[in-house]
Amino acid sequence: MKVQNWQNIIALDEIEKGDVTNVKFGTKDLAIYDAKDGIFVSLSRCTHGAANLCDGYFDGTYIECPLHQGLFDVRTGEAKAVPARVNLKMIKCRVLNGMIQVYL
Repeated sequence: MKVQNWQNIIALDEIEKGDVTNVKFGTKDLAIYDAKDGIFVSLSRCTHGAANLCDGYFDGTYIECPLHQGLFDVRTGEAKAVPARVNLKMIKCRVLNGMIQVYL
């Protein structure tokens, strides 16, 4: 049986304020978004062309893929503009005692 629990990934004061931060966690590359509506975490690869979303334009709500300009809502992972059609894999997260944590 796989045990799931909260894991620390980075201190809140270490992320780029109002931007997206790339964090390697185990074998996964994560994108941490300091969005207008809070902190959100997804896998960092675009679902269309596998580009690193952390290199894309982030306006506080939407992240644009730097390769083909696919657009995603970082609050939900929803693909909002073609060529991106598959939603981002969002990861449950929280901030506790100054640490951003993910639920794995």
